[in-house]
Amino acid sequence: MSVNAALQGTSYPPAPAYAVGREKIREFALAVKATHPVHLDVDAARAAGHADLVAPPTFAVVIAQKAEAAYIQDPASGIDFSRVVHADERFTHHRPIVAGDEITATVTVDRARAAGTGGMVTTRTELVDAAGEPVTTVLSTLLVRGEE
Repeated sequence: MSVNAALQGTSYPPAPAYAVGREKIREFALAVKATHPVHLDVDAARAAGHADLVAPPTFAVVIAQKAEAAYIQDPASGIDFSRVVHADERFTHHRPIVAGDEITATVTVDRARAAGTGGMVTTRTELVDAAGEPVTTVLSTLLVRGEE
C-alpha cells in the first residue's frame, strides 16, 4: 500500500500539551552535544536574558513527533512505520523554547504522493505556547519505502 494522497491538506487535532522541563532540556542538550551554558545552567540562561533554560533548536522535534504520530498511526495514511526513512527536517523558530513552556502541537499533511511503490509525505507541525503564540514550525519529510 502506498501513502494516501487524499489526506493531503488534513490537519489532526492538537496533541496534548507538552510541559518543557529543565531535565529534558539538559538531557537533550547533552545527547546532541549542545554544551552552551544556556542549555545547562539556569543562571547562565537568565544572565543571557531568558526566563529559564533554553532548549537547543532541534529540541522542537521531540514535541513535533508526538503530534506527527496521529498522522503516521492513522490507518488511513497508508504508512507502515517500519518502512519509513526520515528524509528532511526543517525548523522555523519564532522564539526559543524554554523550560516552563507548555507547548501544543498541531500537525497538517502538507504533501502526500506516491513515489514508485512507496510514497513521500511532508508534514507541517505548528508549535504554540499556552497563550497560542507561535513558537516553532517544523517541516518533516518522510520517504515510505514500497514493497520490493
